[in-house]
Amino acid sequence: MKLENLTFRGGTHIEEFKELSSGSLPSPMPAPGKVILTMSQHIGAPAKPLVKKGDEVKMGQKIAEAGGFVSAPVHSSVSGTVLGIVNYRSATGQLVQAIEIENDGQDSLGYEEVDRSKDDLSIEEMLDYIKEAGIVGMGGAGFPTHVKLQPPKDTPVDTIIINGAECEPYLTCDDVTMRTKPEKIVAGLALMMKIAGAKKGFIAIEDNKPDAIAAVEKALEGKGENMALAVLKTKYPQGDEKRIITAVTGREVPMGGLPAAVGCIVDNVGTTCAIVDAVYYGKPLYERVVTVTGHALNEPKNLLVRFGTTIGEVLDYAGGLATEAGKIIFGGPMMGVAQASVDSVTDKRNNGILVLTKEEAEPQRIDPCIRCNRCVEVCPVFLEPLIIASASKMENWDIAQANDVTACIECGSCSYICPSHRPLTELIRFGKQEVMAMNRKKK
Repeated sequence: MKLENLTFRGGTHIEEFKELSSGSLPSPMPAPGKVILTMSQHIGAPAKPLVKKGDEVKMGQKIAEAGGFVSAPVHSSVSGTVLGIVNYRSATGQLVQAIEIENDGQDSLGYEEVDRSKDDLSIEEMLDYIKEAGIVGMGGAGFPTHVKLQPPKDTPVDTIIINGAECEPYLTCDDVTMRTKPEKIVAGLALMMKIAGAKKGFIAIEDNKPDAIAAVEKALEGKGENMALAVLKTKYPQGDEKRIITAVTGREVPMGGLPAAVGCIVDNVGTTCAIVDAVYYGKPLYERVVTVTGHALNEPKNLLVRFGTTIGEVLDYAGGLATEAGKIIFGGPMMGVAQASVDSVTDKRNNGILVLTKEEAEPQRIDPCIRCNRCVEVCPVFLEPLIIASASKMENWDIAQANDVTACIECGSCSYICPSHRPLTELIRFGKQEVMAMNRKKK
């Protein structure tokens, strides 16, 4: 079964630039001589180190345990010697603990390779394999997957959606994963449906990915009516989980609510493949496909990168710079995080490294608001960005809160569409942080 022409209200069309890397199928990048593995590669409590300076570790060995229920363990991406546990400035700017490991070049395995694909596994066993593998949302959010798959008992889940929208410009890692591993994605969907007790499963893909659609459609043949392909109209931010739920099921997640509130769980295609690797084959999460792209690069491509590799090392392997970099971003241009240094390291959440030219990164002149209302028309959350941004600029947190500033998903659509080039998203993000801090103090 296939659903077609699905979409949501709001959003906008953005120049994609996916052709830069879409022709590059994932190839493994050699591991660097040293990796730096942060303890905060996920939402929730940081992981707690299990090793110390001088310890010998193996590739895939658990080197840090989950720091709480909403947390995830960390595994070594190389075999070698622990150089120490250090304080490290993460890609998001936070000062976090990290484990430095010198690579011995042997890639000695620290986990047992198995094949449980024919076993009758219990839900508890599958959840434990997912948790112990350190799997988190690989679309950027980093929410621990074993937690997501265990919603509160009063919110039963009937639908699983695999998010293959990949609406962010430039990024193609999900596209190439769907084209090369469609059977694994279908297997992962079946596993998630079994764990959550869901009766329906969808693999949702934007219609600008015809090869991925064809590959997944073929992989779904003979799998029954409970699993289907959902083809989405290409529009940003279609990949936001609440927007994709609306497009596929017609359900509206309430403001402040989670997808489980409307009986849904959404997971990224990379996460889905990692679930299969962990449950069936015992492989923990220590590497991922990363899109390395941008007009400032010589050879944009998709690479299988070990966590803890620096941006500089990845860019060098991708052929280096064709011109001076104006800005380097982890992720895409809309919701990614600009980096201050090429020494920042990759982790579970980093789906892309984007290098903009100096001309592309040049700030545009900011003009007065002309009250054109275009920011309101594109907002997928039905907010009034011009009002919230103005309140944030004046530091009037009561007005910002009254206009639901905390509901903003920071997609950047309003800033992108604004003819006056006003920094609406930046102002709203500032206001959102201040209002949340204010509300925490009141508790």
